[in-house]
Amino acid sequence: MDIIKITGGRKLYGEVHVQGAKNSVLPILAASLLSKGTCVIHNCPSLSDVTASLAILRHLGCRAKQEGSTVIIDSVDASRFDVPHDLMSEMRSSVIFLGAVLARFHRAELSLPGGCELGPRPIDLHIKAMEALGADFCETAGNISCKADSLNAADINFTLPSVGATENAMIAACAANGTTVITNAAREPEIADLQNFLNAMGAKVKGAGTSTVIVEGVSEFHGCTHTVIPDRIVAATYMSAAVSAGGEIFLRNTEKTHLEAVTDALRQTGADIDCMGDVIHIIASDKPKAIRPVVTRPYPGFATDAQPPVMAAVLKAEGTSVFVENIFENRFRHGDELNRLGADIRIIGRVAAVTGVDMLRGIPVRASDLRGGAALVVAALGAEGETLITDIHHIRRGYDDIVYDLNCLGACAGILKK
Repeated sequence: MDIIKITGGRKLYGEVHVQGAKNSVLPILAASLLSKGTCVIHNCPSLSDVTASLAILRHLGCRAKQEGSTVIIDSVDASRFDVPHDLMSEMRSSVIFLGAVLARFHRAELSLPGGCELGPRPIDLHIKAMEALGADFCETAGNISCKADSLNAADINFTLPSVGATENAMIAACAANGTTVITNAAREPEIADLQNFLNAMGAKVKGAGTSTVIVEGVSEFHGCTHTVIPDRIVAATYMSAAVSAGGEIFLRNTEKTHLEAVTDALRQTGADIDCMGDVIHIIASDKPKAIRPVVTRPYPGFATDAQPPVMAAVLKAEGTSVFVENIFENRFRHGDELNRLGADIRIIGRVAAVTGVDMLRGIPVRASDLRGGAALVVAALGAEGETLITDIHHIRRGYDDIVYDLNCLGACAGILKK
């Protein structure tokens, strides 16, 4: 079991290249199953979730490999429509393979997904979308099986703008007969990135990034080359790290329009943040201030994934910052571990009040989930002494090499082998 060791109290200086977006690359990898050719995907981070996705593709009969930040997938010989439990349980977003497998084979057999335990993530919206396109479902003992003699276009209206369900509906609708209209669709940048990838394979999708996505079904998909967008949550984490530790950093390979809610929040601490092309320059305030209430909402609102690291950034801010979590009911699980570092966080239901303290002290803590683990890293950088973070397999699901990146910024971080 590896442990991240961080010796805090050092200001950050330097620059780092932000990896490709985890939340883009996973649906893109699943969608590559539609192609009867070779897809080359650039700017792909080396994550445990990517490894799990490639394992699923190989199980389905694809040839898939990662060379540095490039993934090459040949789906010509894909032949299986089942994904066993041991592969599905490796990541929370594995249900994204449902639409792709159904579109390719008109059948799919999957178990329910695994990953971080952030509370219920029902897949009923995914199933209803597939049913609208003509699939029949059967669920037994945590497994789902579906089939469709043919997929036919439909009007799909989501009761809430689910990112995963929108992506699954888009992917499946690409192979349906006719034109599908998806309303109340999620608007995240990663969905627009998926649209660009699908269109590069020969699909006809438009509207991604708005609440209405229109998909005209096509009969064949070819290989393509695609570059994944930057990871806005990784960028938000490193911006938060600068506020927590102090200093001045540059983030390269960013998209400022994807980070406006986070940038606005961190500027309230007194940080000077300048966005120039794909570079973000941040100079942290020596005496950060509390921020206005952060309320997580679907994009373009404040991202739930960015909430934990931003919370960690204001643990020593003057005043009280309030966080309201509207997406996941268990998203504040990192609060208890941050309090063990000396933070003053009071949680009532979906509201957390963070009153700034003068000092944080490093101790052993445990990452309970991906973004909660990132929050512990951010807090450790601003703490005095040594912090040991266990269960870092959660962090590796979303950060290519967080220790390397932090050391590039002048932090004192390392991996202990246990």
